[in-house]
Amino acid sequence: MMKLSIVLLLCASGSTPQLHAQLRAALPPTPAAVPAQNLTQDIAARSRDLSRLFDEIWQDKLRHSPEYATYLGDKRYDDQLTDFSPRSINDSLARGRAFIERLSAIDTTNLPHQAQLSAELMLRSLSDDQEAAPFKEWEMPVNQFEGLQLDLPQLASHTSFDNAADYDHYIARLNKVPVAFSQIMTNLQSGLDDHRTPPRFLMQKALDETQAIAAEKPADSPFALPLKSFPTSVSPADRKRITEDLLEAIATQVLPSYQRFAKFLAVAYIPNCRTDPGISSLPGGDAYYAFRIRQSTTLNKSAAEIHQIGLDEVARDQADMLDIVHKLGFSDQKSFNAALKSNPKLHPASADALLDAYRHYIAQMQPRLPELFGTLPKARLEVVAMPGYMAPNQAAAFYDQGTPDGKRPGQVDINTYHFADRSLAGVEAVAYHEGIPGHHLQISIQQELPGLPAFRQQSYYTAYTEGWALYSERLGKEIGFYQDPYSDYGRLEADMWRAIRLVVDTGVHSQHWTRQQMVDYFHDHSGLDETNIQSEVDRYIAWPAQALGYKMGQLKILELRDRAKSALGPKFDLRAFHDVILSSGALPLDVLDKQVDLWIAAQKATP
Repeated sequence: MMKLSIVLLLCASGSTPQLHAQLRAALPPTPAAVPAQNLTQDIAARSRDLSRLFDEIWQDKLRHSPEYATYLGDKRYDDQLTDFSPRSINDSLARGRAFIERLSAIDTTNLPHQAQLSAELMLRSLSDDQEAAPFKEWEMPVNQFEGLQLDLPQLASHTSFDNAADYDHYIARLNKVPVAFSQIMTNLQSGLDDHRTPPRFLMQKALDETQAIAAEKPADSPFALPLKSFPTSVSPADRKRITEDLLEAIATQVLPSYQRFAKFLAVAYIPNCRTDPGISSLPGGDAYYAFRIRQSTTLNKSAAEIHQIGLDEVARDQADMLDIVHKLGFSDQKSFNAALKSNPKLHPASADALLDAYRHYIAQMQPRLPELFGTLPKARLEVVAMPGYMAPNQAAAFYDQGTPDGKRPGQVDINTYHFADRSLAGVEAVAYHEGIPGHHLQISIQQELPGLPAFRQQSYYTAYTEGWALYSERLGKEIGFYQDPYSDYGRLEADMWRAIRLVVDTGVHSQHWTRQQMVDYFHDHSGLDETNIQSEVDRYIAWPAQALGYKMGQLKILELRDRAKSALGPKFDLRAFHDVILSSGALPLDVLDKQVDLWIAAQKATP
């Protein structure tokens, strides 16, 4: 899983010069009636207008999402927090409509392929924001997986502290925390008035997170992390002043804000939250879920269609898993899963042992990457323990991307909460998913693509990004890994896990399943540990349709690979296919489909 709370939900793309030439060759020829010199000048002028508009939209995004700018290593807004007020939300929508009008006015005919693609993707993203507006997502900005209570503590680790000014900006930002929480509480109250709330039991988890942070001593809180190591450029006098000012900001501004927010949740909000877990229980909930399906999968599929695909995939994975079960001498999956849970060798002896297991598989994959890819990223990758304040409600792992300048490496954050309950059987698959050749490889390549608008280098589409990561789990099998049958079973169980998502997500949000039905389905069709099952079902409830993108994206990439192999025969090259998939950055699946068809046509035309 890629961490989503600070991911820019804009589209991106890029490609190699060779692929540019191949794709241009597949485009319609320039109309002969236009004088070549005039056409060239006109194309250059329109290309400049388009690039300037892209940059203006990107700069607008960074200016109004200062935490995201910090996350990317842009320090211009390190003393600011996002304005969550209703006026700011309305202003953002108004700016988006103006951008749509200006973008639509630029004729992209005969522009380079990638420029046309950029315009298409940006227009799609801006239009999605407008389509989402009636669903008032800003009225439900908090759950156990995301929200201000979790985003703020991460600022310290996402901020670079190179001098005293960086600390001063961080302190100024912390002094703005009371206003930010006040705005969030106003939005939550509007949600109460509009009968748009998360389920009560999820908000209780968010309350627990808030209270845990509120109870910290200032010096022990995650906000004080920058005080643990000063750069040499900060003088002793500044260190003393910064320490006093930062601890005062935490004690007088940050922690009291968490305490007020906790009281608001406990007294005014949670007692009035909905009890039904499904999003269909909200006003316009069915329409909202249909929108979320389109947004997450970038496919035109109904909830019923996806539910059936899930059932079919569960049956297929179950048959493959049963083969391994029988080969290991067990009569059925139930007895095998029981043995899996009771075998101490298949559980980590410590949190460090769990981290080391992930590091082992990532190190194992690294030297084999040239067999699968022509282009490899430069960015470094680290495996770290997930912060304790978020671990109890998080997935087994997530990827936290590094900065484009490489100063902060990409990280695979591992959940060591209840480590002894976690199975080692699935670690290999998750390591490939979150690390390489999954999220780290794809996202780092995307950030390093040259000559593209910044918004395309930082894009995210659930079905593409998570679909690629799930597809990557299979690549280990194709190059001879998963030698341990328990690890191979873990690979299939990870795939089953994503297939189950198609069933239970659509079940709860379109078929009125209860939470217990979701848990029971997991138990009936997987040996996933209880800690993961509980956090997973709550995740699907909190993020309607988000989990659908994984399996739908993987299936689409496999479909495109089979199409290319069938069309190209002996000319098919797996490394080249992977480079095509990755060299345009994150794309909606329908756009990716067209990109692969263009590549197939170009390959066929090449002697």
